[in-house]
Amino acid sequence: MFDYSKYLRMDKLPHIWCYGCGNGIILKGAIRAIDKMGWDKDSVMAVSGIGCSSRATGYVDFNSLHTLHGRAIPFATGIKMSRPDLNVIIFTGDGDATAIGGNHFIHAARRNIDLTVVLFNNNIYGMTGGQYSPTTPQGYFASTAPYGHIDPSFDIVQLAMGSGATFVARSTVANPREMEKFIHEGLKNKGFSLIEVVSNCHERFGKRNKMKSPYEMIEWIRSRAVSKVKAETMESEELEGKIITGIFRQETRPEYVEAYDSFVMQKAGGGN
Repeated sequence: MFDYSKYLRMDKLPHIWCYGCGNGIILKGAIRAIDKMGWDKDSVMAVSGIGCSSRATGYVDFNSLHTLHGRAIPFATGIKMSRPDLNVIIFTGDGDATAIGGNHFIHAARRNIDLTVVLFNNNIYGMTGGQYSPTTPQGYFASTAPYGHIDPSFDIVQLAMGSGATFVARSTVANPREMEKFIHEGLKNKGFSLIEVVSNCHERFGKRNKMKSPYEMIEWIRSRAVSKVKAETMESEELEGKIITGIFRQETRPEYVEAYDSFVMQKAGGGN
């Protein structure tokens, strides 16, 4: 049996997440993936911003930093630049990473900095009152969209790929084994890795959209999930409203910190 207590600050439990929240499922998968890497706990740095998902750094027994809203990635970048030996993992949410932190997300991916971003996407601002986020689907309700949300939502996978991330994957809390596998693959990647995990927030999103229980929301997620392989055989009309899961990119490209250090050493040594 897997011993989760090895990786948790037991004195910080019980957690403050709502009953049935998908954040616990994601954290469990991340811990198992980290364990597979065989890393010493002191070599791991967990960084988060603000939001329900960002509470994860308070529960894991690693070096950790709970930073400002939207600023997890620049803090993590500074850590990686100064301590490239550390394995830096970011726990963030859809609002934290793609709204106030959107530019940081884009440019870290563009540079291909060796960071692993585990993005908890529950389609809502859960902690601050249920406002719609950049990923809230059109037609669904939020505290700031009482008549239904009209904005088109971000496709986080496409955003990461367009920005230059070298590992990009999406899974859901309805398929925890797949999610764990994708996080593990992301941790192995030498460069910017994005693992989006579509999760449930039945308290803020579900109750406004006729899904009051964790079970109802997870089943709703499961019913919408389609593998990348299957999606390739489907028409665009059939994919409307679906969550396409899988590994979308896994490639090798020069990692930024190594390239930067090499450049500095070349210049310091008098090279042209």
